[in-house]
This record gives sequence, structure tokens and C-alpha cells, in this order.
Amino acid sequence: MSATMSNLHRVLASGAFAVTAECGPPRSADPDVVIRKGLILKKCTDAVNVTDNQTAIVRMSSIAASALLKSVGIEPVAQMVCRDRNRIALQSDALGASALGIRNLLCLSGDHQTFGNQAQGKNVYDIDSMQLLRAVTDMVEQGRCIGDDHILAVPPQLFVGAAENPFADPFEYRVDRLEKKIAHGARFIQTQCVFNLEKFAKFMALVRRRGLHKKASILAGVTPIKSAGMARYMRDKVAGMDVPEELVARVAKLKGEEARAEGIAICVETIKKLRKMEGVAGVHIMAIEWEEAVPQVVEQAGLMPRP
Repeated sequence: MSATMSNLHRVLASGAFAVTAECGPPRSADPDVVIRKGLILKKCTDAVNVTDNQTAIVRMSSIAASALLKSVGIEPVAQMVCRDRNRIALQSDALGASALGIRNLLCLSGDHQTFGNQAQGKNVYDIDSMQLLRAVTDMVEQGRCIGDDHILAVPPQLFVGAAENPFADPFEYRVDRLEKKIAHGARFIQTQCVFNLEKFAKFMALVRRRGLHKKASILAGVTPIKSAGMARYMRDKVAGMDVPEELVARVAKLKGEEARAEGIAICVETIKKLRKMEGVAGVHIMAIEWEEAVPQVVEQAGLMPRP
């Protein structure tokens, strides 16, 4: 295998069940916040996603935070959203990320700015996530930028990924959209949080029918629930989220640490069922500002030690 291949790419290529997690950069310039979160996740993951101004709130840049993680031996997956940059800046940042040794890039549209603390800000969306996938893939594979005959002297070395939500409507369109993302260059996919296993199993059946699981590695998203309030918020307020009532009821019976323990138990149960689903290559754990839960989840799910 290539020496420049990312660790995440190597794990997936080996057939091992991959584990990634998420690190949200701080609303400050404090590097210690990123490093502290990263060190919690270091031994129990194969790579750590670094979000790009998630929920449209100003935070430390994804590429800078990714470089900080790399400096302490943690492999980052830098997220890049189309909301804030035009095609020049997006391609420039892809080159910069690779130059810093960042080997994984997740291409996303980005949350609309009205969700965050800069509601009056002007979004960009010069290109969409599909076009960004194509642009980065062409830079990696052909050494070409959009509409440019110049061949890059040193093309970026990036393992390119995308996100997909199996639970958004219309359901039948989700696999069409996934197929398009793979056709545009996505080689790994991280999904929205899986709580409704029955619906996700139907999605994966459609994925297998088209052979898409053989063209890109699919990592199912999972989230440990902290409380009944969190479960209800995700059920009622987060678009495209499907949280069955029985899961909410399980957590609602408990409070404090007992509720958190139950949330971790549900997450572990979900991972064990996902491992048995053909075509699921790993999990992406999104423990929202609760990084301490990730080692517990990975250990209890029987996914330690990592490759």
C-alpha cells in the first residue's frame, strides 16, 4: 500500500471495521481545547473528524484544528463546507490541507448561516457538495483544477469522503443521491445518526442492490444520548433525524448518570447490530461535546484495540 495512504484508508482497505469520531473546534483560538479532545479519542479511533464551523457558528478553522491534531499523532478528517468559500478558496484549502499532511477530506454543503451566530452573513455556495467532490477528485487523480489546463506539479494526496442522510425525505432518493456522490469521487461515506435500525437496514438493502458498498466504504453514524431532553430535541427539532419513541422512553425513565449510561448502552447495542449488516464498513461516533463517552462506547462494543 502507498506510504501516503491515510490510516483510515488503510483500515478500510484491510477490511477491518473502522471507527471514527468527531472533534468540534472551539469558539476561541485556544489550541489546548482541540488537543485535549483529540487525546481522549486518540487510542479508540482510526481517525477524528474536525468540523467546519458547524451549525454556522464561528469557530477555529477545520484545517488549523486538523493540523493541531496531527501534531500530537492523531489522524484528522478535515471537513470542508461550500457555504463559506468559492471554488478558488475551496481548491486552495484542499492543496493547503494536503501540504500540511492532512490525508482525509470530507466534502459537505454546510449548515445555512441563519442557524448560527452570523445570520446576516452572505453564504457562497459557488459550487455544491457534488461539484466539490468532483473538483477535489480531479485534483487528486488528474492534477487539474476546475476549468484549468495547468497540471499541478504536486497534486494533493487526499482520501475523499462525503456525508449522506438515509432518513431524509424522500427516502427513495437517498440512494440515488449516494450513487451520485460516489460517481463524483466519494470513497468513504459517513451517515446521519442511526437510531431507526429498521429504516437504515432498508437503506442498506438498496445500497447493496446497486453494489454501492463495493465502490465506497460506508460508515454509519451513531450518537450516544445524554438525556431524554437531548433525545426529544433530536426527534423534534433536527431535520432529517429519526429517533424512535421507544428509545426516548428508555432514557426518559432515568436521570443524570443513569440516563447517560443508558444512552451509551443504546449506542453500543446499535453498533453491534450495525456490524452484522452487510455493507457497513465502520461507524462514525458523534458524541456532541461528550468526547469522554467515545472510549466507553468503543470498548463496550468490542472494537478495541484499534488496528
